[in-house]
Formats: sequence, structure tokens, C-alpha cells
Amino acid sequence: MLDKEKRLRAVKIANAINSIEGVPLPDKVKQISERWANGEITSEQMKKEVIAIYK
Repeated sequence: MLDKEKRLRAVKIANAINSIEGVPLPDKVKQISERWANGEITSEQMKKEVIAIYK
């Protein structure tokens, strides 16, 4: 459970930083991040899916 809490916190912080910088993430990327935070996909899978969106 602790790992999930850390991942959820990391996602929230990343979203906040992007928002502050004026670079909000698309909903699709937020959904991928949430799947990672919930342990549904690995970090590598998350990275590949996000990169595919921006290609």
C-alpha cells in the first residue's frame, strides 16, 4: 500500500508542477499516470504509452 501512496503522490506533484508551468497534461496522459499509480502498468509501460501519444 505504501508504494501506491507514493506513486499517487508523485502523480499529483507532477500534475501540479506541469500546471504551474503552464503545461497541463492531456487527459489521456493523466489516465495513464493513474493506471501506473494504481499498479496496473509498470513504469516502462507508462513511458512507452506516453511517448506514443506525443509521436
